[in-house]
Amino acid sequence: MRAAFIEELGSPDVIKYGELPSPLVGPTDVLVDVFATTVNPVDTFVRSGAFRTTAPFPFVISRDLVGTVAQVGPGAAKFTVGDRVWCNSLGHDGRQGAAAEQAVVAADRLYRLPEGVDPQAAVAVVHPGATAYLALFSHGRLRTGDTVVVVGAGGNVGSALTVFASQAGARVIAVASARDADYCRSVGAHEVLDYRDPELFDKIRVASPGGVDVYLDTAGVNDLANSVGLLARRGRVVLLAGAQSTPVLPAGQLYMNDCSVVGFVISHATTAELAEAADGITRMLQSGRLRPRATEVMPLSAAAEAHRRLEGGERHGRRVVLRTAATDTGPSDSTNYRQAALLANSERFL
Repeated sequence: MRAAFIEELGSPDVIKYGELPSPLVGPTDVLVDVFATTVNPVDTFVRSGAFRTTAPFPFVISRDLVGTVAQVGPGAAKFTVGDRVWCNSLGHDGRQGAAAEQAVVAADRLYRLPEGVDPQAAVAVVHPGATAYLALFSHGRLRTGDTVVVVGAGGNVGSALTVFASQAGARVIAVASARDADYCRSVGAHEVLDYRDPELFDKIRVASPGGVDVYLDTAGVNDLANSVGLLARRGRVVLLAGAQSTPVLPAGQLYMNDCSVVGFVISHATTAELAEAADGITRMLQSGRLRPRATEVMPLSAAAEAHRRLEGGERHGRRVVLRTAATDTGPSDSTNYRQAALLANSERFL
């Protein structure tokens, strides 16, 4: 099979595209014919070594995939050959990644893709969607009626946070670039504030007279000196980015108001947590509420270039979708998706 892989940690230049043996299916595994994968910031961290994890070389990169089931282990009987499926937790902790024509996925990390959902759109949102879901509900303990501040609401995770929070009955105050204001409102924000505004925190305070229940920072600013003072009693700050940040924590304000600051990395999520998030993502995909802001399709062979561009900041909400060689030039609707999967299967036996 053809795959994008690395044989050492380093810059995007270490990514190779070529032939690797097809993976072997274990008793509780599922072999998936991969239609497409995508590129997340965490993929660049794993490739570079910034996020240390077990990576047996040659190591196939990428977390996410959509595809069809090609083979099922005896302990994975809930899946059937031909099922449309997705996964968002490969390429970490010794698990080979998704950037290949075939991938083996443990059955408890694989989920069905509903009929009628565009697989190309789905693969672009399943990772930021799961991050948002778990940040809000598992770590942020979101409740109906809460006031939520989302910093970086114009980005992929930020917009997913806005979608999930607004659909759960929360009031969302989005902090984003002024040019993203209309987009943030379109995905559910009740109010949008410009992150460059020198009076930003005063305006958040005015917009949330009862205090902020959940404050989520996807931009890595992590200004705890100001954000903790915005919290309602038992308010929560969830940190999702900014690995090198060293903010000042106003401990007195925090504990005197029964508040908390929680760090969250989706790579540490349990299979049970990921499955719960998958249920939420599936519902939002079916409803059409969870969707990428913009996508750009590239062939899987361009994985190194996609990594370079992501690290260079060339995205602003755009998600790169990498399609496998048999499907990287075809349409992306559901009918053609099934046809492309069949073509990918047939080519292996020519």
